[in-house]
Amino acid sequence: MIPLIVLALVFGLIIVRRIGKFRLQIWQIMAAGAIAVLATLQITPLNALKSINLDVIFFLFGMFIVGEALVDSGYLSYLSYQLFRRAKSLDRLVLFILFGIGIMAAFLMNDTLAIIGTPVVILLAGKAKTSPKILLLALAFAVTIGSVTSPIGNPQNLLIAVNGNVANPFITFFRYLLVPTLVNLLLAYFLLRIFYHKQFDRQVITSQPEPISDPELARLCRVSLVLLAVLVAAKIVTVFAGLTINFRLTYIALAAALPIVLVSPKRLTIIRKIDWTTLIFFVSMFILMASVWNSGVFQNAINSTTLKLNSVPVIMGISVVLSQFISNVPLVALYLPMLLKIGVTGEGLMALAAGSTIAGNLSILGAASNVIIIQNAERKSGETLTFWEFFRIGLPLTVINVFVYWLFFAIIR
Repeated sequence: MIPLIVLALVFGLIIVRRIGKFRLQIWQIMAAGAIAVLATLQITPLNALKSINLDVIFFLFGMFIVGEALVDSGYLSYLSYQLFRRAKSLDRLVLFILFGIGIMAAFLMNDTLAIIGTPVVILLAGKAKTSPKILLLALAFAVTIGSVTSPIGNPQNLLIAVNGNVANPFITFFRYLLVPTLVNLLLAYFLLRIFYHKQFDRQVITSQPEPISDPELARLCRVSLVLLAVLVAAKIVTVFAGLTINFRLTYIALAAALPIVLVSPKRLTIIRKIDWTTLIFFVSMFILMASVWNSGVFQNAINSTTLKLNSVPVIMGISVVLSQFISNVPLVALYLPMLLKIGVTGEGLMALAAGSTIAGNLSILGAASNVIIIQNAERKSGETLTFWEFFRIGLPLTVINVFVYWLFFAIIR
């Protein structure tokens, strides 16, 4: 029971983010939770080390290096102007973020866009003279909803595509998830308009191209981005071709960071400036969630339920709710073998992909990308989203998202 008590305390502190006069950051709360389960011997140090997913840590490390170099060189500001210069109102800007970044998230992975996109939307919020909260929410919803569409949009989709033996994974994901995902991106826009209607005026946004402050570093960033695009394309080709090559996303991220690490004289400065606190958060989360996992509470709850485990509504409901407590990747790792054992394929697996991913819209802890966005924003600008600011929009949005996916599954059945 101790891991569950610790988890409850971690959730509570993340909601309030304060102890007396002290304002806590998410990574500090999660680190304290990990220390608590280690100190109370709920998980051994060896099992704690084994629980850390090094693929995730090294993926984030590589992408953080690329993201920091993009910001430091001024190339990210230049790119953001090129991408969003036609957005002359907040209406268009939010739509551009939702659909532009949402579509890219399907192929560049949600965490990648969360890392690179956060400084972009903070910069755009300044140019638009609007609250960064609107654009940070638009970014969070875009990377979550957009990543549903493809087998490489996020780690849990990849797990389903590979371990679920999904035939023609891109075609299967697109068939079930593309149309409802586009609808959900549009609905996210309308919901943001409703909650922030006072700021959605028709004032014209004027922006000028930002100068590139470090041309040499910017050239290396271009090489990194080209490498990233080429390697992602190669990953897609290997999936389409059904090749069993151990071509991990971690390798792609580290390869993209290599030009900067090997060539740039600023390499040490860039490495020092990357978001180390987010890496601490993920290490701590893996340890805490492993101790909760080892308690067996969630496994027993699923096994003892009388619900029809192979129905689309139940699969999506369990995925959304449990992802808030044990995160979506561990949830899929637990739930997928159970579904395969009872003969679930096709539609059911796509429901698992949609539910476990769209769970990220419900709360800050529903998706790793949310934590990346919020901690990056706090570190770079002091801006943040509280648990309630996220949840008040995330709750109705998640309910709507789940209904749209369920309705589409029912229509094409």
